[in-house]
Amino acid sequence: MDAVELTRLIAGGAAIRRRRTLQPAGGQGDKIFPPTYPGEGRNAPPRHVFERRRINGGEVWCVLVDSVQSQANRLEDGLLAAARDGTAAIPHIVVDFRGTGIEGLTEITSLDAPHRVYDAILRDSLLGGEPFMKSALGERLAKAKPDNATALLETSPNALLFGAWHSTGEGGGLGAKFARCLVSEIVAVGTPVEEIADKRTGEIDFRTAGRRTGSRIDPLGVLRKVEVFKGENGWDVTEAGAGKKAKKVRPSEINHGNIAPSVQPLGVTCDHIEHTMVLSFAALRRLRFGSPKRDAAGRALLAALGLLAVAEQDARGYALRSRCDLVCDSASGLEFVGSDGTSDPISIDLAGARALYADAFETAKHAGFAFPPEPIRLVPQDKLIAIVRESQRLALGGEGGEAEENG
Repeated sequence: MDAVELTRLIAGGAAIRRRRTLQPAGGQGDKIFPPTYPGEGRNAPPRHVFERRRINGGEVWCVLVDSVQSQANRLEDGLLAAARDGTAAIPHIVVDFRGTGIEGLTEITSLDAPHRVYDAILRDSLLGGEPFMKSALGERLAKAKPDNATALLETSPNALLFGAWHSTGEGGGLGAKFARCLVSEIVAVGTPVEEIADKRTGEIDFRTAGRRTGSRIDPLGVLRKVEVFKGENGWDVTEAGAGKKAKKVRPSEINHGNIAPSVQPLGVTCDHIEHTMVLSFAALRRLRFGSPKRDAAGRALLAALGLLAVAEQDARGYALRSRCDLVCDSASGLEFVGSDGTSDPISIDLAGARALYADAFETAKHAGFAFPPEPIRLVPQDKLIAIVRESQRLALGGEGGEAEENG
């Protein structure tokens, strides 16, 4: 496939999709551990996300293995690696933390920042000595709309592909907002569940039938009854040695001593795992770039970027998290979905996806898009450096507390 053929498909079709069956790396029936989310209610234990889906005429219990948001992050990780390796010219913005004295942090980009090009990390950085969103480029990005999306395509096309929202923009959060064009999700199908009745209300809740065990044997044999104190000087066996605000704690609170065995309702088995990806041409056609020629070239570039992201993820594999390593069970390929719902197979591998993206990129340049020759580099403002340094100081001293749930 080349850019010309892809442009033709986008103009007259509905989508490119793929439904791929996966299985645990340990084999069919092995337990996997999907992500956990806070339980409902105070002190509720963590839980997986369960839902009943209509499949083949019946309701089937499923559990979320990798969310749309998590998949977008993984796909962008593949694109960032390709950009850094020089295998694909992907426009993006870099916030350079080198030289700031912050340990373990070199750079954050619009390909890995949580809110992409509109993230606070970029917003609180400088371009040419002025706040990024007040620069000429920042103002173009703030004013971008689906019917005039050139600024994003030229500087951070992943924001158009995976969605972005300038939530702090003009109009009290009514700033630039772009829906996802590519959606990818991994779900385990046919998972055993248990019904749990609330003793007070009688309401029925559901949880996994799987179990996770935990324990730790301290090789030093420190017993729970040993007195230790924790204060401003750290911990000590005396209250005075621990310093101001010292209080008596259990050895386990300073990471010594045994941890009693525990059992939690976590982990699942399933009939199979399904990875669904949809690249919507209808969503791409909502984006405009100034003329019919530019519209066609811009949409083709985004579609090629999506196919490249999928191919890069395939090459990287499905090591999602601890005890959630998946492998392909059926090598189902991509298929083009026509506007009438009919479908035809599409064959494209990693080399083909890279070649297609390169072709679409050159076509877009010939259509008049001005891509920066190198990533646009920002430097963090002093106040941003200050809060990161202070956070590291507090974390090293054990004083930082928990991170905020919402950024």
